[in-house]
Amino acid sequence: MEEANIVVIGAGVVGLAVAAKLSESNSGVYILEKNARFGLETSTHNSCVIHSGIHYPPNSLKAKLCVRGNFLMYELCEKHRIPYKKLGKLTVATNDDEINELERLMRWGEANGVEGLRVLDRWDIKRLEPNVEAERAIYSPSTGIVDPDELMNLFHAKATRNGAVLVTKTEVTNIRKMDYGYEVSGVSLGEKFTIKADTIVNCAGLNADKIAGMVGLDVEKLGYRLHYCKGDYFRLLGKPPIKMLVYPAPEKLGLGIHLTPDLSGTVRLGPNAYYVNSISYEVTSSENEFRENVRRFLPCIDEYGLTPDFAGVRPKLQGPGEGFKDFIIRHEADRGLFGFINLIGIESPGLTAAPAIGEFVSEIYENEIKK
Repeated sequence: MEEANIVVIGAGVVGLAVAAKLSESNSGVYILEKNARFGLETSTHNSCVIHSGIHYPPNSLKAKLCVRGNFLMYELCEKHRIPYKKLGKLTVATNDDEINELERLMRWGEANGVEGLRVLDRWDIKRLEPNVEAERAIYSPSTGIVDPDELMNLFHAKATRNGAVLVTKTEVTNIRKMDYGYEVSGVSLGEKFTIKADTIVNCAGLNADKIAGMVGLDVEKLGYRLHYCKGDYFRLLGKPPIKMLVYPAPEKLGLGIHLTPDLSGTVRLGPNAYYVNSISYEVTSSENEFRENVRRFLPCIDEYGLTPDFAGVRPKLQGPGEGFKDFIIRHEADRGLFGFINLIGIESPGLTAAPAIGEFVSEIYENEIKK
C-alpha cells in the first residue's frame, strides 16, 4: 500500500495550483486524476477570462480570491511567459433596470478593492468600442484572458519540481477515515489501488460532492450538492467587431452571454446557462438564441456568421431558482474529519482565483493541520 502525506484529488487548474503551493514546503504530495491528463474538464471548457472581481459580494471568498488571484495571475504570466492579454472589459447596460445592476456592481467592485473602475456614458463607450450600443457601462481595465493549458503546465511543472507526483487514469471510489488519517481506494489503469494519506484535499470539480459523500458527509444537509450547469459557445466568423471583452449586465444564472476575444484574435460568444442532469460537451443551443441576446448591445452581430465552438459544464452550488452561493473551501475537522479539506462549487471565477486558492488552502494546512 502506497503512503502519502497529502493527496489532492483532481488535477484541474485548482488542484494543480493547490498541489504546487503545498509541495513548496511539504513532501509526499500525490495528485490523483481520473482522466488521461490534467485539465480536461471545467478548466479548459470556459471563457479563459482573468476576472477583476466586480461580480461577487464583498467579503465573499469569490470576491477575495478573485481579486488576489487577478494580481497573482498577471504576475505569473509575466514571470513565466504564459500567453495572456490584458484587454479590459465593458459591462454594459441598455435600460434602467440594467443601469441599476451596474450601480450594484460598481459598489461591489469598489468594496472589493478592484482598481481602475470607471463608469462610462454612451459617448465614452463609443470611443472605446464603436460597434457597441449601450446607455452605460463599467470599464474594468484589469480584466484579461489567459491560456489555461499553459497555466496548468506551469502549476504541474512547479509541483513536479517540488517532488509532487501526478497519477492519471486514477479514479477514487472510496475513502475511509482511519486512526492514522485516511485510506483512499479506487481504480488506477484498470487495477485496484489503495493509498494511505494523512491529509486529503478535495479538488474534484464536477465530482467534488461525490468525494465529500465518500467520507460520510451529508451533502444534501450541508448544502454541498452540486448542480451541473451547462454553457454553450459560438465563434464569430470574420473581422472582430470588438477589441476588448464586452459583457451584459449579469443574469441570475451567470454573467450572461458575453463576447470574449481569444488569444488568436477571434471572438467567442457565450456561455449561456442551463441546468442538465449529465455531463456533455456537445453544443446544443441555437444560433438564434445567441444572436438575440447579443443584438441588443451589438446590433452588427447580424452581419457576422456564427459557428458552434464548444461547451462547458459548471459545478454550481446554486440550484434552479436559488441565489448567490459562495465557494466552499473548508477544513472539516469540526465534523470529525481532521485533515480533510473540501473545495466544492469552484466555478467562475475559479480560473482567476486558482493561484489565490492555492495560497488559501496552504494557509489552512499550515495553520490547522501540519504537525
